[in-house]
Amino acid sequence: MSERFRIDGVEYATDGLSQEGRDLVARLTFARLTLQELNNQQALLTKAKNAYIADLKLEIVQGRTGVDLGSLFSDD
Repeated sequence: MSERFRIDGVEYATDGLSQEGRDLVARLTFARLTLQELNNQQALLTKAKNAYIADLKLEIVQGRTGVDLGSLFSDD
C-alpha cells in the first residue's frame, strides 16, 4: 500500500514517484512535523512568558505597597 500525502488540499499517492520524489515527500513530512512542534513550543513559551510577567507585576506591587496580592487571591 502506498503512502499518501496532501498538497494544497489535493491528496496524492507515492506510487509512481521516483526515489527522489519519495525523498522529497519524506522531507516535506519532516518539515511539517517540525513546524508543528515549533508552533507548540512557541505557544508554551508564550504562556510561560505571560506567567512571568504576571508574577513580576505582583512582585512590583508588593514592593511598592507592601501588600502581597498573591496571598489575597490564593485559594489557601
